[in-house]
Amino acid sequence: MLSRTAANLFWMTRFLERSETTARLLDMGFRNALLPNTGGGYRNEWGAILQSKGVLQSFTDKYGEIVQRNVESFLFFDMENPSSVASCIRSARENARIVRTALTSQVWDAINTSYQELMAMQRTERSKLSIPDLTDWTIRTSSLIRGAIESTQLRIDGYNFMNLGYAVERADNTARLLDVKYYVLLPSVAYVGSGLDNYQWTTLLRALSAHRAYNWAYGGELTSVQIAHFLLLNPKFPRSLLSCYAQANEHLDQLARVYGRSTPAQEGARTLLGELAEAHIDDVFDEGLHEFLTRMINVNGGLAQAIHDQYLTGEAR
Repeated sequence: MLSRTAANLFWMTRFLERSETTARLLDMGFRNALLPNTGGGYRNEWGAILQSKGVLQSFTDKYGEIVQRNVESFLFFDMENPSSVASCIRSARENARIVRTALTSQVWDAINTSYQELMAMQRTERSKLSIPDLTDWTIRTSSLIRGAIESTQLRIDGYNFMNLGYAVERADNTARLLDVKYYVLLPSVAYVGSGLDNYQWTTLLRALSAHRAYNWAYGGELTSVQIAHFLLLNPKFPRSLLSCYAQANEHLDQLARVYGRSTPAQEGARTLLGELAEAHIDDVFDEGLHEFLTRMINVNGGLAQAIHDQYLTGEAR
């Protein structure tokens, strides 16, 4: 496969996963903003969301005051924001269009239809589009596209590059969502264990579509240690870091067999998977959860760069 084709497939799924995570962050901010501010003082739900996406400065430069309507426009519809839902879906469609012949008609139709629906929403009066409706549409659209990929694409190198994109982006996003809750969102350590703290943990699980799965796995008791274990080290949860890197390893191994050689990307992914497979959640908290998540985000970026250097040296969009 041409490196440019591989790059387009890899980035197509990264943009699709990124659009879904941006929508989940919007939903997380919306749910937390509904909680009455009975304790008084500063509440920073929307600022935390923008900070987690790394777009706080660009938002304030364009919009100034952080209010819900502006954040909604910036994170969902603003084409000048490269991480907005609209920008990500547009970029995913452009990558898909370039490699149209590498996709089944079902996958292309699902991506193209999502883009056309998005354009129709942009022409709709904004007051008629609530954040829950926008979030539900994005998650449903992402699921339809992924379902089309899983049910119709041949299990060849293009399929592996698509799933690598999903795995790398999802790992980064899970780490960022958890860091929002633990490090950025709670006003003070004095709130740990409070009703606000528990509500925010529940909101995080719902934002990841993980609330029911967490209850099945841990019996419903909400503790920061158990939730961190669930999102980081539980191999049964498909969005955990461990599951993401297991998936990345699987597809890098398949590519190594296809191309007949191992790569630094494959070796790096194996090392990362080995560390997480042997890790205990107490070790994570001993390091500091924020520090651990920051390190994982950086290591994940290194893995993405290694994949690029090995396979994607053509121009990606």
